[in-house]
Amino acid sequence: MLKLVKTYWIMPTVPKYIYSFEEGSKEMKNLLGGKGAGLAEMTRIGLNTPPGFTITTEACNYYFKNNRLPDGLWDGIVSAVKTLEKKTGRVFGGEPKILLVSVRSGAPVSMPGMLDTVLNLGMNDQNVEQFARETKNPRFAWDSYRRFIQMFSRIVLGLNGKKFDDVIDKKKETLGIKNDFEIGEKDWRDVVQEFKQLIMSAGKELPSDPYKQLALAVNAVFDSWKNDRAIVYRKLNNIPDSLGTAVSVVTMVYGNLGPNSATGVAFTRNPNTGEKVLYGEYLINAQGEDVVAGIRTPSPVEKLRTEIPKAYEKLKRSAEILESHYKDVQDIEFTIQDGTFYLLQTRSAKRSAAAAVKIALDLRKEGKLTDAETVNMVQPEQLNQLLHPQVDSKKAGSPIARGLPASPGAGSGKIALDPEEAVKMNEKGEKVILVRNETLADDVHGIAVSEAVLTARGGMTSHAAVVARAMGKPAIVGSEDLKIDLDKRSVNFKQEIMWEHQEVTVDGTSGLVFKGNVPLTIPELGDDFQEFMNICRKVKKLGVLANANTPEEAILARKNGAEGIGLARTERMFLGAERIPIMREMIMSDTIDERKKLLEKLLPLQYNDFVEFFRTMDGFPVIIRLLDPPLHEFLPKKEELMVELAELRHEGKSKEVEKKMKEEEEILRKVNSLSEFNPMIGFRGIRVGIVYPEIYEMQVRAIIRASVKVKEEGKTVIPEIMIPLTIDVRELKLVHDRLKRVIDEELKGKQLKYKFGTMIETPRGALTAGEIAEVAEFFSFGTNDLTQMTFGFSRDDVEATFLPRYLEYGIFNVNPFESLDKNGVGELMKICFERGVKTRPDIEVGICGEHGGDPDSVKFCHKIGLKYVSASPYRVPIAILAAAQANTQGKGEN
Repeated sequence: MLKLVKTYWIMPTVPKYIYSFEEGSKEMKNLLGGKGAGLAEMTRIGLNTPPGFTITTEACNYYFKNNRLPDGLWDGIVSAVKTLEKKTGRVFGGEPKILLVSVRSGAPVSMPGMLDTVLNLGMNDQNVEQFARETKNPRFAWDSYRRFIQMFSRIVLGLNGKKFDDVIDKKKETLGIKNDFEIGEKDWRDVVQEFKQLIMSAGKELPSDPYKQLALAVNAVFDSWKNDRAIVYRKLNNIPDSLGTAVSVVTMVYGNLGPNSATGVAFTRNPNTGEKVLYGEYLINAQGEDVVAGIRTPSPVEKLRTEIPKAYEKLKRSAEILESHYKDVQDIEFTIQDGTFYLLQTRSAKRSAAAAVKIALDLRKEGKLTDAETVNMVQPEQLNQLLHPQVDSKKAGSPIARGLPASPGAGSGKIALDPEEAVKMNEKGEKVILVRNETLADDVHGIAVSEAVLTARGGMTSHAAVVARAMGKPAIVGSEDLKIDLDKRSVNFKQEIMWEHQEVTVDGTSGLVFKGNVPLTIPELGDDFQEFMNICRKVKKLGVLANANTPEEAILARKNGAEGIGLARTERMFLGAERIPIMREMIMSDTIDERKKLLEKLLPLQYNDFVEFFRTMDGFPVIIRLLDPPLHEFLPKKEELMVELAELRHEGKSKEVEKKMKEEEEILRKVNSLSEFNPMIGFRGIRVGIVYPEIYEMQVRAIIRASVKVKEEGKTVIPEIMIPLTIDVRELKLVHDRLKRVIDEELKGKQLKYKFGTMIETPRGALTAGEIAEVAEFFSFGTNDLTQMTFGFSRDDVEATFLPRYLEYGIFNVNPFESLDKNGVGELMKICFERGVKTRPDIEVGICGEHGGDPDSVKFCHKIGLKYVSASPYRVPIAILAAAQANTQGKGEN
């Protein structure tokens, strides 16, 4: 008998693409973007925001994937606008009361100024007159209309914004005035007509239907996700292209309504110093883009207390609520419309490194943050700023200009007057200072290659200031001492004219500009930095050591908090003026006896170096890598020798010339005998130690003698001898047994704890780690070579040829030589670690390649259980912070 089976049709889930501000929250940042989530959260906690709704990042990604908006989205947008009309009692672009909106971008990760926004949307020739009657302010209505046309033409229609700016500048020049707010109704009417002529002459059309304007604006804001400046910014900051931007449609509020209206940007604490004061700027009778673009120099926010006191108190109270709510310093955008205060945005504030450290410590002292949360308040790369050079005031001379110190640090370079020129100069290897009237969002690629930024206009919250702080670039803004002549390619610095490509020095800490290349100094790290690093050391689990080539670098490493030396490159110690001739003569020798005699001369020099290393690292390990590079690297280059020989032959015959020629020919013979097609995978590392055992024996004698000497001085010495490039346990055992005899000879029964280990730099070394661990007491990943050999890349070659294209096309997300390739190199590291520990449970495993200073790589090393990372001395603080953050997963991670 047949049984009827009831069938249930499961309808596919349709994503929700639109959220009103009442429906969202800060937890929905990935979906609503930073701006949309911020507006939703402020609405949720009862702060005064204009009504609106957000179109999600999912809609943006659908738009790019399918080249159209999702089905039903437009109907949803129209419905959301109708809801706005009910909430506000206004009609979108209609009567009796007009509703205008702003269409605002907002990515999940802050990208200040990189994406597009359109304000005053919904205006046309008919309703501008109605708007004038409604507000009883015709000048305001026409100012708002020209702003809409200006933004819509540039962002949606794709026209050149400078042509529209030129119309306004010409009008001000004709009227003999300086500021936009001095232009009256009649003149704004004239400007609007000229704007329309520009649109017509470009073959474009300005739609009058508000809904058509809205549809085009939403598409344009989505499209801005893939504009050139946004792509560059994401690459610079490792922001995934897949995030997309949300679009928030917000009821317009007007800061340009008159003298009781204003717009501004405020920080809940000073983003340069970290001081706990309300910090920011505003403009009376203006709209938001005026402040950010730096068109007028704004007033400090403290002045608002006297100009619009009630609004100031609302701002102050809102700032306190938001900082307490988010447990972080907030960057707030606000508008005051005829005395009524509105919040338009809140986001985590970009800040200088010094400010980030101070803010983190202060919030911790105020009881708002745990230690785990405190270490996550500072980005590892920000610590680079604290090591930024400062101008040497004793050698600086008199400044040629002053401005607002917008981003700390100092930089010297040649003047570039536009971003394209800055890029060209940078490609030639020149250091660049970008000098502009004001920076635009499109200038980001020029800022990225510059040592510092200098602008004639703008305030502390202008685009130049915000982006420079985010990139860690020194910046001075609003310097009224300079006048730029783009036609002549010159800059008038008050009392001196300078030309493009001449050198200046910008001190973003003091706000002073100096002529020429002024000497810079490294600043002393203050108490706040040391206190913060102490918290990081308390929180972290992973050890942080330093790579050092000289005793001087070892001293710097300790000063920066290194817990030992993870890689002392002994070959660098042979390159001094008194050493290289001995090294070359040793390489040229044909007998063991000759080599040993010359190595005896090098031994005391190596001994002295190691003594200083051990003294500096009292109580901490010093891992010394024995000679690694191919021997030919210590000899002159073949091409140089051939040129010298040709020149000697032209000099004629003499005893001196013949003697010199014979010497050069002998060197050339040796260079040819050592020449290899691919020396980096040839005769180097342990292979040299096996063929020429006397070299490693000399180095180990120096290490043991230095260890005994410093131990006898009462210091704790922890020497670790590291053999490079091991690929097989048998070669390591051979070298180990030879060196063990030398060590026993040197110690003569004295007690000294030391370790013997190897670098893992090849896939075979990693895969046979279980066997190698029978001899090695520690492993150290040399990730530079391990990356090359895993990928089959020659780093210098690929970075100059196809690797940039791989990054551009998204084949690689990051350069594998800058951040560890977790799927390939990382897998080899995990296999090596697991097999090594299985053979020798107490084996120490660390990393000493350049990746040891990369925050993301440090976190990976923590995750797979390594004991330490080793970084360059200057990146030790960065590695310590990254290690602390790695140990706070789920305990305060931002």
